[in-house]
Formats: sequence, C-alpha cells, structure tokens
Amino acid sequence: MLVGFSALRERYAINPAQPLRVKSAIGTVRSHHESQGQVENHYPPGYQPEDDFAGHFAFGLKYEEIHLEFFARLFTAVGPEPLEAWCRQEPFGQYARRAGFLYEWLTGNTLQVPDVTNGGYIEAISSKTYLTRTTVKRVRRWRINDNLPGTVDFCPLVRRTAAVEQALTFDLNEALNDLDSAFGADILMRTASWLTFKESRASFLIEKESDQGDRIQRFAHVIAQYCGQLDDPLSDSSLHTIQQGILGQDALGLGLRRSPVFVGQSTMREDIVHYIAPHYDDVPRFMQGLKAFDLATRGAAPLARAAVIAFGFVYIHPMRDGNGRIHRFLINDTLIRDGAIPDGVILPVSATITSSMDFRVGYDRTLDVFSKRLMRRYAGCYRFGELKTYEDGTLSNFSFSDYEDARFAWRYPDLTEHVLYTCKVIEHTVRKEMADEARVLVIFQRAQQRLKEVIEMPDQDASRIIRSLKENGWQISGKLKKAFPVLDDATLSGRIVEAVRSAFETQAD
Repeated sequence: MLVGFSALRERYAINPAQPLRVKSAIGTVRSHHESQGQVENHYPPGYQPEDDFAGHFAFGLKYEEIHLEFFARLFTAVGPEPLEAWCRQEPFGQYARRAGFLYEWLTGNTLQVPDVTNGGYIEAISSKTYLTRTTVKRVRRWRINDNLPGTVDFCPLVRRTAAVEQALTFDLNEALNDLDSAFGADILMRTASWLTFKESRASFLIEKESDQGDRIQRFAHVIAQYCGQLDDPLSDSSLHTIQQGILGQDALGLGLRRSPVFVGQSTMREDIVHYIAPHYDDVPRFMQGLKAFDLATRGAAPLARAAVIAFGFVYIHPMRDGNGRIHRFLINDTLIRDGAIPDGVILPVSATITSSMDFRVGYDRTLDVFSKRLMRRYAGCYRFGELKTYEDGTLSNFSFSDYEDARFAWRYPDLTEHVLYTCKVIEHTVRKEMADEARVLVIFQRAQQRLKEVIEMPDQDASRIIRSLKENGWQISGKLKKAFPVLDDATLSGRIVEAVRSAFETQAD
C-alpha cells in the first residue's frame, strides 16, 4: 500500500513534470532500494499513517523529499480545506505548521486558521538535507524559519546527497595554491590570457560555432573585462552589456526576449524540439527569483551556487541570443564574486566540457535531467504554424499551448545533478586543463630561453620559430627560411633546432 506523497499523487491525480523521486509503501520489513535515481522504501506496519491528507503529507515531510513542484500542483488541486482542518487539529504540530507555511508560500493564499502562538521556531526545509538560505527569515504566523533559497516565482532546490557533499569538499583555493606551488604564481597569471581565449573558443565549440574567429575574440574580451566585476550580473543592464560584448553591438538578437523560444535542432524536414523555455512574460519574475537565490545563498558553497545560477539561467533562457555562452560565463563570474578563485583567473570550464566525449555527453545529459522530463510531459503541446513577428522583432512560427501548467515545473527545478556535474568539471579543469597549460608555458619559456642563447631576437619572432619547428617535426620549413633568412646558415639553424628541441625533450624525460 502506497503511503506519503505517492499516495497523495495517485489520490488526487497529480502528474508533475519532474516525477517524485521517492516512493514509499507499507510492507513487512523496512527496506531501501535505489536504482537510476529512483528510490523505493518499504516500512513495517507500525509506520502506517492515517489514510487522509494530513497523515500522508506528514509522512512525506518526515521520511521523503521536498518537491515544490508537486506541492504547488497538489495545493492547487485540493484547495485550503484539508490544510485548515489539519492546522486546527494540530495547531502546534511541526508538520502541520510546515504544511501550512508551504501552502501559503506557494499559493499566495491565506489559510483561515489562527496564528501559531506556541513552540519554538523550526526550519521550513532541513538545512542539513538541502542547500538553503544563509540568513533565514522568521515567519511569526507559523513560527517558521523560512530558509527556502529562492522566491515563489523561482526556487531551485539542491539535495545535499552523500555524492553532493563529497563533491563540495573539493577545495578550489587549495587546488589553485597547489598549482602556484608547482609552477609559480607568475606562470599561472601568464596563462590567464590564454585560458580566457581557450574558454571562449571552447564555449563557441559547444554552440557548434567554432569557426567564428571575431566572435571568439569578443567573448574572450567580455570574460576578461566583466567576470566578477559586475555588481549585479543578473540585472537587465548587465546581461545586455555581456550579450552585446559577445554578439557585437550591431547584432540582431540583443536584449531580453519578447517571443517564444525553444532549444533544438533543424533538419531538412522539420525542427526537433529538445526544450521549451518559459513564456517571455514570466522571464522578469523568474530572473528576480534567480537573483533572490544569488543574494539568499551568499556565503554558502560557491561551487553549488555557480551551478545553480548558471543552469537556472539557461533554463529560464531570458535572452534572444547568447544564452549558452552567458550561462558558462556565470560559472566563472560566481566563483570570482564568491572569492573561490582570484580576480583575473579564469577556469576554462568549456574547454573541459569539450575535452572528452565523457564530459560532452555528461553536459548534454545534465541539461536533459530537467529538459527531457519537461518535454516528456508536454510533447503534444507545441506546434509550428503561421509565422508571426513578435515585439522584439523575432519572426517565429512556434507556439506552445501549456505555458500555465508548465510554469509549476519551470519555477521549481531540482538542480542536484547539475551541481554534481559542475563540481566534476571544475575539479578536472584545475587539476588537468590548467595544470597542462602551465606545463606547456613552462616548456615554451624554456624553449625561448634556449633559443635566445643561440641568437637574440624579439619574443614574437622566437615564438613563431618555436611553433613552426614543433609543428613541422623539428624541420625548418621553406616558409620559415623566407621569413628569417638567417636560417639559411646550416650551422646556425642546426643549433637553433637542437636548442628548441632539447627544451621539449627535457620535459619528456
């Protein structure tokens, strides 16, 4: 027999886009089974709750997981009566109080019950189990410490699972200090410009636009100029500044969107829809909720905050163009603002994402955690019809009929898997990508030094010779001889080749 939130889901025919992760039932002995992210718990008969709304909801609050999308849909379906009856019956009960608070918070409606006047303050959700506000808000009516990390318009949740807690133990500052110790702070700072460019180029590769040389340079400039420097990076003006820097001031897709948008791919026959973004009228409220999350959780785990802010942004998809690049910009921006990485240091997270099939597939799968479930629920609710010009100038024939119902899902995404993926990417970025770049620079500097011991020349010329020799298997090309006639001297050119080659072979040993 099902109990808890699953029992209420069946009884009231609630069908959330993000399914309940935990299913509880009464059996003979207590057991726990987890497979592919789904949990089945069985409890002995002594755990059987009362077979009514209060009994099952209290059981869910006690033994299962917070699921704001499900709660919002459930409260809309049942109305205030079962909550009011429960709160009158148990006016000081902690589960009744939490349920009453959640009802009023999620619906905006006031239950016709007296204020709670007795008992200590309790958390709205467990700070040991979820990422919560760092400064709680006291709600006297329910004697509740409101520690929800967002607003009713947008409140992402992150479960503090064992895997998440382990991932968050990665000390980013310590890892960067290890690189300092191994290579020297000067080497790391000298790699900063290249890492910024590498991040920009890889970010365009993710968007399948790797041949956009001028735009790559522009985005690199945006990263260097604005990461960690904007007081309110999620404001309309800041986003416009970042977007304009990425796309260019004459681009057509500037500004917040006032048109429908989907993420997908085009084929010769049709457009394939992978994700539908919220209605443009909801974007300002959703962005205010994301900004509220940023403010409410400051001082909490920087890696988790970076993941939620970045992925929350890309799911809201507020801009006409450039959402993906801004999404990845926000990871570095959040880490710098939180003091997790020094100002001026850029983690090339996009380079890690594109560095292997595992990370690239992992990125797509992480985005799919939310988007695939949404599309499974609303697969038959969109169509391509007559072209229409929207007020932002977008010409589109896309329409979606269930914005109001889907709003429940968009408002309350579970971003636990997104935090896990982001932590994995950041750790690999520091330990592998940045370490490799530092090693390359050390070798390159050694090659320059040894080359100049043979013949003095400007750094730019030395760099060109080193790159040419490395790319041509330690042979001097005709093109290089034409650029540097001095290389026609066989004795001198032989010494140059040996000097440069020895720098690389020393590293190999």
